[in-house]
Amino acid sequence: MNPQELFECVTSISCIVTQTSTGLIVGALLFLVAAGLTLIFGVLGVINFAHGSLYMLGAYMGLTAYRVFDSYFLAVIMAGLGVAIFSVLFERFFMRRVYNADVLMQLLVCYAFILILDDVVKLVWGAEFQSMGMPETFQLPPLFIGGGIVPVFYLVLMSVAALIALVLWYVLKHTRTGKVVRAAAHNPTMTSALGLNTQLIYAGVFACGGLLAGMAGALAAPVRSMSPGMGFSILIESFIVTVIGGMGSVSGALVGALVIGMVRSFGSIGFPDFVEGIMFVAMVLILVLRPGGLMGRKQS
Repeated sequence: MNPQELFECVTSISCIVTQTSTGLIVGALLFLVAAGLTLIFGVLGVINFAHGSLYMLGAYMGLTAYRVFDSYFLAVIMAGLGVAIFSVLFERFFMRRVYNADVLMQLLVCYAFILILDDVVKLVWGAEFQSMGMPETFQLPPLFIGGGIVPVFYLVLMSVAALIALVLWYVLKHTRTGKVVRAAAHNPTMTSALGLNTQLIYAGVFACGGLLAGMAGALAAPVRSMSPGMGFSILIESFIVTVIGGMGSVSGALVGALVIGMVRSFGSIGFPDFVEGIMFVAMVLILVLRPGGLMGRKQS
């Protein structure tokens, strides 16, 4: 442990800027994954344990699209759409059959797909580590703010995540589609009785969750290496984020992601060998003080 280094960092503007930008980028990527996870849980009441594998699939799809079209933005869009289509098929032919089953059955189906997708990645892309590398568009000198270093690519990722968060908020709160989704989450029986196709709503929500996870994987490709099984670690962190923010709360996912991003960033300085543990400690403390999560419903 290096608490002295952490103290020196939080008393230095340059270190604060650098670590804050790192924390924000981690939080942005976690939000995109956790938002899809919590959206699916909030509407369907299903915890998609295979969600991390969708992130992995998006990363590899983005890598392939980038190599073919040499366009990073097109690669991100294609990866998101590709994973969204896969998510619809996954929901239609597999998850839909276990919605009312025991949680263990849902877990087994998702875990089976985790193993299947890991092997598919090995067959298609190989078992070795791969990297997209930084796209030429973003190979620019970093910005220096208060003496701290902020890569241009970090600003792009944070802007994209902020834009997606605003779009999600607007759609869920201020559009008819959002009202229908919230109604299906609150009372699916009544929603169906009113003539709305709840199965189509469920498929759409799953597609949206897959879209976000796929885009997150492709967005992270330039700064993270890819390998089969890479979805497991992001899945664990996403669960921590959703629990901290409040299960089913998209705004809570944003807050939780930022909390974990900062904990990881600054914790890596003071407690480099205990970063994972710090995340769980933060989760436990928050749940002790507020069992429903920061933005979840208060527990009676």
